[in-house]
Amino acid sequence: MAPALTESLPTAPHELKNPLSKSIFPDGIKTSGQHPPLYDQLRPFEDFPEEITGPTVWNAEDYVNNPERWVHEFTEEEIAEMSTAADDFLNAGKPLTGISKENFPLPQLSRFMESIRNELLNGKGFILFKGFPVEKWGNRKSAIAYMGLGTYLGYFVSQNGKGHVLGHVKDLGDDATQIDKVRIYRTNARQYFHADDSDVVGLLCIARALSGGESDIVSSHRVYNTLRRERPDVLRTLIAPIWYFDRKGEVSIGQEPYIRTSVLYLETGSDGRVYSKWDPYYIRSLTRFSSTGEIPALSPAQLEAADVLEETCNRLCLHMILEVGDIQFLSNEHVLHARTEYTDHAPPRLRRHLMRLWLATPEGEGGWKLPFHDSWERKRGGIQVDDQPPAAPLDAE
Repeated sequence: MAPALTESLPTAPHELKNPLSKSIFPDGIKTSGQHPPLYDQLRPFEDFPEEITGPTVWNAEDYVNNPERWVHEFTEEEIAEMSTAADDFLNAGKPLTGISKENFPLPQLSRFMESIRNELLNGKGFILFKGFPVEKWGNRKSAIAYMGLGTYLGYFVSQNGKGHVLGHVKDLGDDATQIDKVRIYRTNARQYFHADDSDVVGLLCIARALSGGESDIVSSHRVYNTLRRERPDVLRTLIAPIWYFDRKGEVSIGQEPYIRTSVLYLETGSDGRVYSKWDPYYIRSLTRFSSTGEIPALSPAQLEAADVLEETCNRLCLHMILEVGDIQFLSNEHVLHARTEYTDHAPPRLRRHLMRLWLATPEGEGGWKLPFHDSWERKRGGIQVDDQPPAAPLDAE
């Protein structure tokens, strides 16, 4: 049956007694994985703010014609610094899953990345880098430099049951209609507005599609304010812990195949910020459980809330196109993102291909104070199945 409010939670990885083998987890840290929230720390609608203010609330109109506010072109010096660090890491023979700030030094660029990290967590929540030399470097060196750069924003976490810490957004021909089994990033279907299971997501464009595959992002805090004015009933539904999210079989022994949670949370403590956790595919794929009465079916109010949320995001979003060599970093705390459906080039042209990073920013290192038992864990969130070791394949598999 569905989990009760009093159900015991799994032991957090940082409370486990046995140290991790670095032959399996080269950086000595294991992804925490998906967990239900701490239900006693969830707050009711009445505790949420009447209006959110500050830099996390932004309008697309302020950025669409002002790329200097959100686009950074890598300088020759920055490229050279990343190139040297990547070559040194490659020559050292270390596994890519063991890359860290310590073995990928960026003495100059690191200072800029510190400011970007703060902007992602506490500012507008997005940046677009341009000019990353993927065609010159090839996939291996590009992956090293990209993951090395990412370590200055957070700890990489596993993105699927295979332990992939370097993910690949690419159409592998999976059937997008089989939403209870298929992850949409492995198809060319539209991805509706959602947030990933990490604090920050990075996308490096290796190859573009023939058409489509374009990016939309929106401030979830502006969406919140809009719903508070226009549809407070929808906001109340999104805040209630009545939503079940599918885990699509990526489950450790003893875990439920779904998680009951909210769409919108407040941070713990005083003056908590509004945090969003959402993916419409994951709420609509659970009919195999709701049809048997194991969990409730989506109510009319929930179905309407999902539709209104998507419509509001579409109305307020900033549109962008990722070119080859672009890197988009986004906050999953207060930015929702989407992708249009796409069509690939015919062979032998390359198919659309994005390298993806999920990055964790723990509470003890300036991250948001989340109502989850792993909030202080360095690799909080992500997807971890049992003791599956991390992997960093250079292409989709």
